[in-house]
Amino acid sequence: MADTQQWQSFDLYNPTEEHRMLRQMVREFVEGEVETQAAEYDRKENFNLDLFRRLGELGLLGITVSDKFGGSGMDPLAAVIAHEELSASDPGFCLAYLAHAMLCVNNVAANASDEQKQRWLPKLCSGEWVGAMAMSEPHVGTDVLGMKSTAVRSGDHYVLNGRKMWITNGTLDENRTACDAVLVYARTGEKNGKPQISTFLVEKSNAGFSVGQKIQDKLGMRASNTAELVFQDCKVPAANLIGKEGESMLHMMRNLEIERLTLAAMSLGIARRSVEIMTKYASEREAFGQPLSFFGQVQKMIGDSYAEYRAAKAYVYETARRMRLDSHGQRLDSDGVKLVASTAGKNIADRAIQVLGGYGYVGEYVVERLWRDAKLLEIGGGTLEAHQKNITRDLAKNGLAGL
Repeated sequence: MADTQQWQSFDLYNPTEEHRMLRQMVREFVEGEVETQAAEYDRKENFNLDLFRRLGELGLLGITVSDKFGGSGMDPLAAVIAHEELSASDPGFCLAYLAHAMLCVNNVAANASDEQKQRWLPKLCSGEWVGAMAMSEPHVGTDVLGMKSTAVRSGDHYVLNGRKMWITNGTLDENRTACDAVLVYARTGEKNGKPQISTFLVEKSNAGFSVGQKIQDKLGMRASNTAELVFQDCKVPAANLIGKEGESMLHMMRNLEIERLTLAAMSLGIARRSVEIMTKYASEREAFGQPLSFFGQVQKMIGDSYAEYRAAKAYVYETARRMRLDSHGQRLDSDGVKLVASTAGKNIADRAIQVLGGYGYVGEYVVERLWRDAKLLEIGGGTLEAHQKNITRDLAKNGLAGL
């Protein structure tokens, strides 16, 4: 009987009072400050830097970082809550948040030395600094070992040369102002015929670092800035090397799982908002004397969408519950949740447009923006095809062990 009562009181989505309060806080922030600006910043293709700094005041920019370094010391499930709630209103703004809090800040927290953390994390957690991560290049995406950027040791610094492409938060404004700190992956030699990739934190003040072009006219995620970064004989202090030379693949693995988990959480936000909008519209709009929700075609779209959203949400939150920040080894499910949720988010937003008809095709009803934003989540942070490859390989190697 006691076990039954325990399970009845367990909430997968808000397992503790801290999680419940976090969701309430973020939802109130979204309703009061994020929703009111979302359409404007999407239309202008601008990043709302002032609003972003508000996330620092709320303790969200260092959500997974120890309070020792200025963070909130919360877990992966808390990160999922924050990303789902923000993305339900403004996925573009949420993507800028993810690039900072997960790709940069959590990466530093997981891989840097205590001295480096003390130097960088308080500024990143407060919002004084805006961070980014630079891996992709003009001709290299998923094939990380094919990158061309190099870093050569020269006394007390490294000389970094190369170009990085598609970097979220790479620039902060229309004047191509560079972000304050960017984690850069570069080749530092070869070992046994394989390139050695190393991780550096490049600061805005480092000579030779500049923004090439701001990527404009994107299909979606227009409220986050995307840029090309240029490193031309860029002098990076040797003290800004994270870990040892050649350790980047370990750094990537440590951070990849929570990156894909939170990208999946973004898709949940898109899916949930789309279901809410199409359900409300279908109950209010009439055709042939009946509400749209009376017709089987519309019922199928709403019913399928709700079921897919709930299934994806259970998978994402269960994976978040089991994930640990101090280890890795859940690639199978971090790929799985992003594969499932990103496709669900895009398809559900698409159905919402179909239910709303002409109204769904214009910005006033939000779903066209959600649909545009949703597509990137099938590409960024790992393509659907990369997830399918990883899942197949992991299953062939380990089977369903532990499940």
